[in-house]
Amino acid sequence: MYHISIISASVRVGRKSHNVALFLQKILQKNNLITVEILDLKKYDFPLFDERLKFQNALSLEALDFKNKIISSDGIIIVTPEYNGSIPASLKNVIDLLYDEWQNKPIAFSTVSSGEFGGMQALAHLQFVFEKIGAFLDATNFPVSKVQEMFDDFGVPTHKKQTYEIAQLFIDEFIRCIVLNQK
Repeated sequence: MYHISIISASVRVGRKSHNVALFLQKILQKNNLITVEILDLKKYDFPLFDERLKFQNALSLEALDFKNKIISSDGIIIVTPEYNGSIPASLKNVIDLLYDEWQNKPIAFSTVSSGEFGGMQALAHLQFVFEKIGAFLDATNFPVSKVQEMFDDFGVPTHKKQTYEIAQLFIDEFIRCIVLNQK
């Protein structure tokens, strides 16, 4: 059995990317070979870290919990909005909190935007950062344009058939990536 964690990166009021995280969680839960959990950065409410976790003297229980969840995950899906051509500070903060824990970890991305391009600049930024860290990146992604029109607050897509088909291709490829990484 594989365990996948979905990082819901936005901490903003009225965030829409979290709806995509809920949607992906529902799809993954239908697979009997997978357990899944959402690591919601809004619920963690981390402070701004001034050092990597492994160099900190006073380790918070929340930070250790997050670290252990990353380590125990067979793969990570990061769902993030694009803010000003990049990623939210909340996401960069937790990426920089860890280092070794990301190395060789299968990671896939779902980037969202309120505009036409589905967070492609955020995707490029994430790919660069995780490539530098040494993560095992999945070549596929799940971009969502006009996210405010595509999902309701419970993660139900507006265009169900098309969205489920695209998401299933994304998930199938990501599971293949996890299997390859474990060989």
